[in-house]
Amino acid sequence: MIQDLEKIEDTITESSAWEKFVNFLEFKLLDFTYGTGEDAHAIVLRVKYVLLVSIVLVVTTYFLRVFKKLITRKMPKEDKVKFNTVFSFSRWIIYIIVLLVVLDSIGFNVTAIFAASAALLIGVGLALQTLFQDIISGIFILIDQSVHVGDVIELDGKIGRIEEIKLRTTRAVTIDNRVLVIPNHLYLEKSLFNWTQNGAITRESVSVGVAYGSDLELVKKLLLQAASTHPDVLSAPEPSVLFTEFADSSLNFKLVFTVQDSFKAGFTKSDIRFEIDKLFREHNISIPFPQRDVHVFKANS
Repeated sequence: MIQDLEKIEDTITESSAWEKFVNFLEFKLLDFTYGTGEDAHAIVLRVKYVLLVSIVLVVTTYFLRVFKKLITRKMPKEDKVKFNTVFSFSRWIIYIIVLLVVLDSIGFNVTAIFAASAALLIGVGLALQTLFQDIISGIFILIDQSVHVGDVIELDGKIGRIEEIKLRTTRAVTIDNRVLVIPNHLYLEKSLFNWTQNGAITRESVSVGVAYGSDLELVKKLLLQAASTHPDVLSAPEPSVLFTEFADSSLNFKLVFTVQDSFKAGFTKSDIRFEIDKLFREHNISIPFPQRDVHVFKANS
């Protein structure tokens, strides 16, 4: 039996087809030398290297898919989206590591490649510096969970509801239905206000001044009425009125109330201001404004 196998092996190795196949595998796709003298590095790329790398990458892809399915099988939908986002970036890092390990194990001069492309890699790294910052920041956002889809945030004076979190950017929609694309590195460079991290309910306020001599109890009653009758203002906790200041030309009050949806708080406060103005007019309560009396004296001739 062993002799038969040896004969088959000898027949295959001595055949012209096998010789052609071996020659095909040894065919050089790339062959050049980088540097001179002792610093010279030879870079040789053969067909067998390409085939081996292709097979390894296919196997790696299969195992990554199996790993992804096993991990995300029982994950909640929100966590699954976050994992897929991070996994899509980590997958390419794994591919690069596997590729370098395979090339190095088969004797391919990986060091020579890095030496030949050092200047190019430095230039590309500098050009993609912001991109890498965005990606790393995106990973931190997903892991830290300081921001979620549906949160209302304020960043650099702009307010929006988050619709999608990606590795490089976060997409939000503003109150006027405009799409706001935020590079993720801005989260690390600027102060972020998450209005809804503790829930969509937020406390808002409207300030107003009334003339000296006004009935303050009536003012308080009308302010509470303006807030409590609005459908978006919650009854618990109840709205409250603060007497904040004796100003130069007015008595200043602050109406504090809680709204159901902080994303629409601007519209709610606008409606309440309209209602306050209406109630004050009906009850003859004036809202003063700064004014200055100018006295003109005629000089004696």
